[in-house]
Amino acid sequence: MAAKRCWPPVLALLLIAGMVGNTRAGNIAVYWGQNGDEGTLADACNTGDYAYVMISFLSSFGNGSPVLNLAGHCNPGDCARYSSDIQTCQQQGIKVLLSLGGQGGSYGLSSSDDANSVANYLWDNFLGGTGSSSRPLGAAVLDGIDFDIENGNPAHYDDLANALRAKGPMLLTAAPQCPFPDASIGPALQAVPFDIVWVQFYNNPLAQCQYSANGDDTDLVNSWKKWTSSVNAGKFYLGLPASTDAASNGYIPPDQLTGTVLPAVKGVGSYGGIMLWDRYNDGKNNYSGQVKGSV
Repeated sequence: MAAKRCWPPVLALLLIAGMVGNTRAGNIAVYWGQNGDEGTLADACNTGDYAYVMISFLSSFGNGSPVLNLAGHCNPGDCARYSSDIQTCQQQGIKVLLSLGGQGGSYGLSSSDDANSVANYLWDNFLGGTGSSSRPLGAAVLDGIDFDIENGNPAHYDDLANALRAKGPMLLTAAPQCPFPDASIGPALQAVPFDIVWVQFYNNPLAQCQYSANGDDTDLVNSWKKWTSSVNAGKFYLGLPASTDAASNGYIPPDQLTGTVLPAVKGVGSYGGIMLWDRYNDGKNNYSGQVKGSV
């Protein structure tokens, strides 16, 4: 493992690495990789709708061999052809990250040593390291790592985030569920300053933290206030389903997002934009196209 170095604070990193996103895209982040019918990564970036794209997911890691699962796009071990797509996105100013975890998969960290081992693997295989000759996504260097940890085991993700941060400037983002504190990534968010946190305001109907089907945004706004006042992060994004099919609940019609919800949250905390699950549903519903002028 490389010797630890002292890097600038989060906000300085954002400036140094140009991590403010692609402003022409209205600061919309999207997850790509879990539906073979959503088009290529380059297709997603060429829409001009996104500032960040999270390649999802590295669905297995820790205590074993890591596995990259891009659903119908490519088989594990045969995804290096996406290197040129990644570079196409980056040439447009779009930040491309690898997302860890997801709802399925088999992952977890058993110790700080395990976290350091995973950090070394990520650095050498997806980021700026040179210690691997078999990079799963080819030679392209990703802009950072996203923590979409959803299995309820929070152990040692702070160690992983710190180990990654020590290796050099990169984006570290996280996608907690809206109930506060998040059961999976909450402790790491309290211990480590992430650059961006995109809170998932969907699939939590009983937690009273998301938009109500009757059009009431009170719970969502209160939850937003709690998150932005309780977690130290560079920016916060409103995580939303891109269509009624993308999640069981939490969908906000575009006109209600732009007319009611965004005005209520933009002045609270470090608002950065919106995150959408996922590219497939956004492609069908054109959600980002309808709202990007307002986000």
